[in-house]
Amino acid sequence: MRRIKTAFFILVFVIVGGFLHYVLPQHDIVRITSTEVIRTDFNWLNRPFYAQADSGASELATRDLRLINTEKRRTWLLGFFPRDSTRVMVYRNEDTGWIWPPYFKFDSSDLQAQAAANVSTNANPQWAVLTHYGWRNKYLSIYPNAIGIRPVEGPDVTVIPWFNIVFFFFLAIAWGFLRAVWRQFRERTIDPTMDDIEEQWDSVGHHLSERRGRFRRWLDTWRAKK
Repeated sequence: MRRIKTAFFILVFVIVGGFLHYVLPQHDIVRITSTEVIRTDFNWLNRPFYAQADSGASELATRDLRLINTEKRRTWLLGFFPRDSTRVMVYRNEDTGWIWPPYFKFDSSDLQAQAAANVSTNANPQWAVLTHYGWRNKYLSIYPNAIGIRPVEGPDVTVIPWFNIVFFFFLAIAWGFLRAVWRQFRERTIDPTMDDIEEQWDSVGHHLSERRGRFRRWLDTWRAKK
């Protein structure tokens, strides 16, 4: 039973953690290489990872999708020495509207123009902080959705995720509050009710034992005596 409970909590933690990792904003330092528009056909596997069509447009099974092609800066350790490198990252650019997730994004066209204005070459790079949510999966053809673009001086700037910090702070406060409310509810309502049920069950069991004993004694009166 303990293993089942542990596995259940691990499963809940993985699901909630994956959900938050998908919907919360993330910040990448990138160099925009180009922008393009492709025709996209959706299927039942990748459709949940896309938002709806632009505000005012009809929702169809296939539609144009804006893409922002970038090179993403990354630093990883090789032995004891850091090594800088870049990798290609592609972002989609579509409205979220009033639906989920609640970014209320209606300016995909303006953001695409801003991305095109920040296109640079490798010889003269121009770096930017691209805010996005979502995941990149090449096999399902899904892309993270760009939310905002902000030019920066270089690839070594430090970006502090203030929104995520405040979100998890309030999430911890809400969790502590709900846990205290649940504890009081359990102590005032559930525990007394369970104690009453246990007492009634014990009383019923004791009453049945007495009735069973009386019935056995009555049967003994009909048995032949030596």
